[in-house]
Amino acid sequence: MTRHDRLGLSLVVEPGDPRLCHLLRIHEPAEVLAAIQGRHRLGDTRIPEAWIERGRDLDRVVESTAARAKAAGLRWVTPDGTEWPASLADLDHLEPLHGATGAPVGLWLRGVGQLAEMCERSVAVVGARDCTTYGAECASELAADCADAGWNVISGAAYGVDGCAHRGAFLMNRPTAGVLACGADLDYPKSHAALIARIAEVGVVVSEQAPGEKALKNRFLSRNRLIAALTRGTVVIEAAERSGSLNTLNWADQLGRTTMGLPGPVTSRQSTGVHAAIRAGKAVLVCGSRDVIAELSGLGAVTEEQASLPLTEFDRLPPAARSTLDGLEWSVARRVSEIASTVRLSTREVRAALDLLERRGLALRQGTEWSLSRRADVS
Repeated sequence: MTRHDRLGLSLVVEPGDPRLCHLLRIHEPAEVLAAIQGRHRLGDTRIPEAWIERGRDLDRVVESTAARAKAAGLRWVTPDGTEWPASLADLDHLEPLHGATGAPVGLWLRGVGQLAEMCERSVAVVGARDCTTYGAECASELAADCADAGWNVISGAAYGVDGCAHRGAFLMNRPTAGVLACGADLDYPKSHAALIARIAEVGVVVSEQAPGEKALKNRFLSRNRLIAALTRGTVVIEAAERSGSLNTLNWADQLGRTTMGLPGPVTSRQSTGVHAAIRAGKAVLVCGSRDVIAELSGLGAVTEEQASLPLTEFDRLPPAARSTLDGLEWSVARRVSEIASTVRLSTREVRAALDLLERRGLALRQGTEWSLSRRADVS
């Protein structure tokens, strides 16, 4: 009955309520729900009055919710299901931010996409609703390139950067996920009905709000924690000083995810929040998809741009020869022992390297001393 109990809790308690997160660390969902309905006691724990009031008519609400979900083609998933992203559990260890924290008790999904699978290789692309042409173009291009490289784009289906990010993924025929602050059966904003329908056709629409629930201001802030937790990293494109996108970035930072900011013109007020985050060290500066993919891939990753750079003669030398070449100078001839001491190699290794460098015309022998003959670091 865990799925049913979690459904009941989601209809009684506002998603993201820190008090529920605390209770679920100690008690099972069935025990908490029973306490709300007066069928069980949780020691000295005082159940909020608002929960008790909503729990009185729960059976009817569950029935109407199930009917509405069925009509809209929604499915209810919980942590014991195969579609549940394990990364959401990280939210249970965070302090509240703007009055919200904790993993959702369950999620409503609409669409063909398998959420857990999509989240394994995902990136959040968020930003200003009233973005500039620059921001829209950057969001579309970055999302398209990330999608083309196999990264699933997740955003909030809002105006501006969010919508452009989803459309960028569509260009590459890749699935994308839209996380809503209202019920997954609603289209918010209404003018994005076609966009949200398209997300469901190729990917998945996600919400922790029950079917029919409206998008309230505080629900956008609690929704942002899901976007951050579902992804490996978050990129912010255009965000003013008090932008909600920075809230998503803050969640990602707390979660230990990769946080990135794409800068705008220094004269643009739409990018002041992004620039402040970069300056404060809360976001890594990225200039495009190659940077984003490199950051998401971790240390040692070689970007496509780096891989495509032409190799120089220096790159093709063995490691010992490269080190030895670094120890040579144009105008000063040096003994083998001096070179070996400078580059921390044995004299035997240096002699072998110098012979190779001489054959390639890179080192010049002058009696028992050696100097640099020509550069090797050009293609």
